Amino acid sequence: MTLPNRLIEIFHYDSPGYRPLVDFESWRVALLNFSPDLLPGNLTRMQRHNETDEVFVLLAGRCILFVGEGDESVTRIHGVDLAPGHVHNVRRAVWHTHTLSVDAKVLIVENRDTTYDNSPFIALTQTQQQSILDLVAMFW
Repeated sequence: MTLPNRLIEIFHYDSPGYRPLVDFESWRVALLNFSPDLLPGNLTRMQRHNETDEVFVLLAGRCILFVGEGDESVTRIHGVDLAPGHVHNVRRAVWHTHTLSVDAKVLIVENRDTTYDNSPFIALTQTQQQSILDLVAMFW
C-alpha cells in the first residue's frame, strides 16, 4: 500500500558516501555510507562546521569518529568508536572526520544551511594521519 506524500515520505540510500535525504526548515537529515575515501589510510583532512553542531547515529556496521582539539590548527586527535543507537553530537567548530566499515550506515542531522562556505577543511600532517591509524588499530 502506498501512502500519499502529504502524509509521509520514505527515503532510502544505499550508494557510497554522504547524501542529504530530508531538508526541512532549519534542519537536514542525511545518510553516510562507506566509501573508499573514508578508509583510515585515505583520511588527509578534517572539517568543522562553524555555525552548527552535527549529530551522528550509527545504524549499522562500525564507525570511528575522530575529533580534533584546537582552533586554527588541530593540536590533538581523539577517537570515539560509535555505539549503535547512541546520539553522538559534535559541537560547533570542532574539527572532525570519520572512518567506516564496509557495511556501515550512519544517520547525520545538521543545520540545513551547512555548506562548504561555513565548513572549512584543514589538512592533517603525516604525524596526525599516523595518530588516526593508531586509534583505528586500538579500536578495531
